[in-house]
Amino acid sequence: VSMARRTSRKHLDWSYIFIHYALLVAYVARSSDILTNFLGIPTWETATLFSLLFGGLCYFGSQRIIGAVNGGLVLGIIVTFTALVVVASGDLHWDALLRTNLEAAPRSIPIIALSFVYHNVVPVLCTNLEGNLSKVRTAIVLGTVIPLVLFLIWNAVILGTITTPEIGSTAIIDPLQQLRSSNGVIGPIVDVFSVLAIATSYIGFVLGLSDFLTDLLKLPSGRNMPLPYVLTLLPPLVLSLLDPEIFFKALDFAGTYGVLVLFGVLPAAMSWSDRYSKPSEITKVPLLVPGGKLTLSLVIGGAGIVILTELIENFGHA
Repeated sequence: VSMARRTSRKHLDWSYIFIHYALLVAYVARSSDILTNFLGIPTWETATLFSLLFGGLCYFGSQRIIGAVNGGLVLGIIVTFTALVVVASGDLHWDALLRTNLEAAPRSIPIIALSFVYHNVVPVLCTNLEGNLSKVRTAIVLGTVIPLVLFLIWNAVILGTITTPEIGSTAIIDPLQQLRSSNGVIGPIVDVFSVLAIATSYIGFVLGLSDFLTDLLKLPSGRNMPLPYVLTLLPPLVLSLLDPEIFFKALDFAGTYGVLVLFGVLPAAMSWSDRYSKPSEITKVPLLVPGGKLTLSLVIGGAGIVILTELIENFGHA
């Protein structure tokens, strides 16, 4: 909020809050669904348990404790992911990876953008690392490369094992469901992996949104205040229990437009304004990303093209 107001972009507050709530609703709804099937207790209990457990960790836990728990969850993700890949790749057909559908590729960009959105945690990251440029850059680069490698491996396993529909077929294939039906061991591994992955994302978005609300409400920074955490945790819990399907649709919409605007166009535009529009009014700071106007133009232009393409496609179908 402070950066947006400094660069005269004062209207991103609701977009930021909407995207975060939509994501948190999806996380709570999906995790409660998995836990309900596993524990056999009502959805409202598993949703409340999940929110209190990880929300309480974010509020009461120190940076060291949160880091240790998150590290343990990530270790669990790596173990279950490895097990999932080993089990699922038993019947991998490498020739299937050579098949392409370039026409379908652009439609994956919003999902890719949504999958790699961690920008909300960067202010918290910079604070925790005390503004150390080298450490911040390393955290961002490694924090992008590691999930990218995991995504590529998982996509290779999925594309190399699922049954390809006949040409001209309109059947929609759920690859996870197909894997579950082919091997009974995969189901439990997928559920454990999913809960761990959701938990790490949930922690990140709770920290990001609570920090955002602290800034928005102009509350003292440096110590946990209860109000931002109540506003962060309670609405997603209630909304996920009322009607999660509505918010999954909202999440899809947010991934296409909100993410690419809020985390694509606006940060580059804000950086452009800070660097070039009012050089006399700002303090010169080291540039984190090289390339100058060319890099910023590519970010703004790339995100804008995807948004425009999606708009044309959606209105065309309408």
